[in-house]
Amino acid sequence: MSLIHLFGRCSSLLLKQTNSLPEIIYWGAKLEGPIDEQLLTALSRPVPEASLDEDVPLSLCPEASEGWFSSPGLEGNRAGKDWCPSFSAKLSLQGHKCLTVEALDSRAELGLTVSLSLDEASDVLTMQSTVTNHGEHEYNLQRLALTLPMPAYCDELLSLHGRWTKEFQQHRQPLERGIISQENRRGRTSHQYFPGAVIGSKGFSHQTGEVFGFHLAWSGNHRIQSGVKTDGRRWLQAEELLLSGEVRLAKGQSYQTPQLMATYSHSGLNAMSANFHHYVRSHIINFPNPNKARPVHLNTWEGIYFEHDPAYIKKMASLAADIGVERFIIDDGWFIGREHDKAGLGDWFLDNKKYPKGLEEVIDLVQDLGMEFGLWFEPEMVNPDSNLYREHPEWVLGQEGYQQKTGRYQYVLDLQNPQVFAYLLERVDSLLSQYNIAYIKWDMNRELVQASHLGEAAVHGQTLAFYALVDELAKRHPQLEIESCSSGGGRIDYEVLKRSHRFWLSDSNDALERQIMQPAMLYFFPPEVMGSHIGPAHSHTTYRQHSIGFRGLTALLGHMGVELDPVAVDANEREQFAHYIALHKSLRPLLHKGVFQQLLASDSSWQAYGVLDKQQGEGVYWAVQLRMPAYTLPGRLKLIDLEPQARYLVEVLDQPDFKHIMKKCPDWLEQSAVFTGEQLMKLGLQLPIMDPETAMLIKVSRQA
Repeated sequence: MSLIHLFGRCSSLLLKQTNSLPEIIYWGAKLEGPIDEQLLTALSRPVPEASLDEDVPLSLCPEASEGWFSSPGLEGNRAGKDWCPSFSAKLSLQGHKCLTVEALDSRAELGLTVSLSLDEASDVLTMQSTVTNHGEHEYNLQRLALTLPMPAYCDELLSLHGRWTKEFQQHRQPLERGIISQENRRGRTSHQYFPGAVIGSKGFSHQTGEVFGFHLAWSGNHRIQSGVKTDGRRWLQAEELLLSGEVRLAKGQSYQTPQLMATYSHSGLNAMSANFHHYVRSHIINFPNPNKARPVHLNTWEGIYFEHDPAYIKKMASLAADIGVERFIIDDGWFIGREHDKAGLGDWFLDNKKYPKGLEEVIDLVQDLGMEFGLWFEPEMVNPDSNLYREHPEWVLGQEGYQQKTGRYQYVLDLQNPQVFAYLLERVDSLLSQYNIAYIKWDMNRELVQASHLGEAAVHGQTLAFYALVDELAKRHPQLEIESCSSGGGRIDYEVLKRSHRFWLSDSNDALERQIMQPAMLYFFPPEVMGSHIGPAHSHTTYRQHSIGFRGLTALLGHMGVELDPVAVDANEREQFAHYIALHKSLRPLLHKGVFQQLLASDSSWQAYGVLDKQQGEGVYWAVQLRMPAYTLPGRLKLIDLEPQARYLVEVLDQPDFKHIMKKCPDWLEQSAVFTGEQLMKLGLQLPIMDPETAMLIKVSRQA
């Protein structure tokens, strides 16, 4: 079995067995013809002068022992020895989708397993490796990276960076020489460096170019490296970034990497996103009731902060139900000692001074109004000013004998400590059992500093303990839904999504900032898991002000909610909130099941995107003016993937006020019009002139 062919719906991988581990010699568009050994003669590489006398493969785990002079896939040692293993492998193929490589170095007494699985429907490749110590002496593992090659034409890298309230910012750079390395050492997925990347042909766009997308499903430290060897070969490595001494394997012990998900597209970012969305919907999302619509939220945070008065909250709930809210969440401030953000974390007991009749009176009303009830937690954290810390300062994750900095006026609890784990499980489980809580917002508001357990580096163990805590709560409360929040978008990845149902993308509800962040997040995640709220007119994070139209249309796409005190606003504003909630509900089946698309814009001052259900012949599209228009006349909105000969009704569902900037609007805006799919794709719709920071919403429906 010297040549292995894995293939999905639209892509193929060809692997060649080498003297050690297999090498991917082709990854790209699906190969439809016969595959035979003759192909190896076409793809064999020359061996240049002034180099090693034999070809050096870029294997699934590149080995320094083979003469791989770039970053190896495995690094470690056993008291300084066995640092340069050389594996021999046996392959096991299951159909045309799964390959398992079992490798052994009997001299170094190490075993290595590499598994590849190509999902046929989505064309998403899943890769994972395991190293096992078979020796008597401890093996100190430094790195175990997942390595995938790319063709020589891949010379542009798109990565996603950010910070608090400004997550998922896009950055492109050439991939020509050397190594571009991205490291996250913050102990959570991080705002700063999303554990993913896109590499493709120069100038790839939403609709054109060959691209490869990658995501490491891990919620702790990570490293992603993109490299180009001097011979021109390209590769990507993704790994959990292990701290010094963090993984030491005794005899018989193993370490398994996080999963790397990757996919190929021959037609740009849209097809890549469609692949990832299909995979996430089919294999990762686990809603307790898959057929249930994603309920519209009202979160109390920006409405009342720490000012909790049950009578007032009940008024909020009543007005929330009136505007169409389906899930009412009490955020921070409900537990003892929590008058501000400097005290109380860790003391997960209801504040009976704030709630003298318990939470029941609020929950009962919320449910009588036809809404679900949700509650905010931050279980992994503790304030120094708390009963828990005063009783158990030793429960903090840190190095004994050293003073560490607080972050957000809090420390992190050591989840690997059995007492800590048991306390948190009992507290959250008790509240979920006592009250009818359908949903919890699980927050995590700081990085890990001096992350030690029993004096040893412990980010790896802390991350696994977090997973175990959430898994046990889900086992006890299988109908519970969980939102992953970490000061907004600090813990967004596929592994945490396996045990949660929604991400809070950002603590910023500024609609202009969200218009930048949301399309980038949707490269990897489908809209139904992206929490997106209509915030107040005056943004609490940027102090910008936006119209309700811009805020409403921005929040419409994802899992919609509102950050609102409905008591404090007038009836007219509540009516406007109700309008966008109703609009979202009318489009929700399409938004959360259809295919997300990003459309081409004639200049960078505006953007367009939409969701299409091709089978039903229905799509909805946003045209968004981000900045002052670049030209007097705007561009045309050209749709994609319609049936060329079918006829489509075009309707404007929502638009800003154009009257002050146009003497005459494009005719199609004045009344509904019908066009063929070919006309909408090739000619497009002439857009109106729009003010900066405005948007319009257009619907197309195939006619019988």
